[in-house]
Amino acid sequence: MKSLFFSVIMFLFMVSVSFSQIMPLTLEPDGGNKKAGISEQIGIVKIAIAYSRPGVKGREGKIWGTPVAHYGFADQGHGTSYAAPWRAGANENTTMSFSHPVRIEGKDIPAGVYGFFIALGETESTLIFSKVNNSWGSFYYDSTEDALRVRVKNEILDKSVEWLKYEFTDETPNSAVIALTWEKRRIPFKIEADVQKLQIASFKSELKTTRPFYDFMSAANYCVRNNIELEQALAWIDRGIYFRIMGVKNFQTLSTKAAVLLKMNRIDEAKKIMEEAIPFGTVQEVHFYARTLLNQKQVQEAVKVFKMNYEKFPNVYTTNVGLGRAYSATGDFKKALVYIKAALRLAPDEGNKSSVSAMIKKLEGGTDINQ
Repeated sequence: MKSLFFSVIMFLFMVSVSFSQIMPLTLEPDGGNKKAGISEQIGIVKIAIAYSRPGVKGREGKIWGTPVAHYGFADQGHGTSYAAPWRAGANENTTMSFSHPVRIEGKDIPAGVYGFFIALGETESTLIFSKVNNSWGSFYYDSTEDALRVRVKNEILDKSVEWLKYEFTDETPNSAVIALTWEKRRIPFKIEADVQKLQIASFKSELKTTRPFYDFMSAANYCVRNNIELEQALAWIDRGIYFRIMGVKNFQTLSTKAAVLLKMNRIDEAKKIMEEAIPFGTVQEVHFYARTLLNQKQVQEAVKVFKMNYEKFPNVYTTNVGLGRAYSATGDFKKALVYIKAALRLAPDEGNKSSVSAMIKKLEGGTDINQ
């Protein structure tokens, strides 16, 4: 009998060891809660929230300040914490991750993945970002692991929200509001990032190794658009153009350098670079550059570029339209008509024909087609 008992025990032990090496069953979340996640970017900063969504389930008016979502810090009768905040969701830790440093309600927090808790109050609540992000609920909360605490005001809603949710609202290029909403309460907080500073730091790090010329173009163009770090932008685009093996001299790289120089008010140097760039350009690239000059009221420069494009590609729809625009800008509508009518014969489709026909009517009526 003892031998049989021992054999059964050994069999059960071996079965349990064998089963422990098998992947566990896929089960729905505990308690009928819903697992959820939401993410968004502010500049290059990736923000992600992972949480479980409890439902109100007929408990309107019995959520806040009750064991469901207790106020302050409480002993929940389980785990190691005798003063735990609310778990800000259900089941495992609600987590928030930031790929780069951010500011929450004006306070700095480093990049990382944080457990998120809330010490609830009737009108105000304290948001807690913990360095521990892999616990169950807040049963193991330890205040010494706090990375950040901030106080925010609660908001009352007119209509009840059945399933707890987090959402991003009020987005700007540098910030967003994250809000927890459940039942008739909303708890919002603002998150900000120094977008330009982080982007430049990222460029500086990533461009320390072998990169294609267009990466240096992208970095330089970012600086031009935002009027920042122009000396650095010039160094980057020079590397994109002249660096051994990987440098490429073409219309795109040279025109990017010209744009940097213009932003630095080094106008003569920019013009010289564009003169070097034009022979590398396609019909369309040179045409749109000339259009840009027209828009900037640099008429004589634009005419010069339109003519260069036409001389290189005389029997092309685009260059005839360009030269027509050039002469129209100088007030020579008669000469402009010659090239616009030539463009009509070369128009590739009905849309372009319609556009050119409208130009002809304008010129015949004594109106500049660039207006």
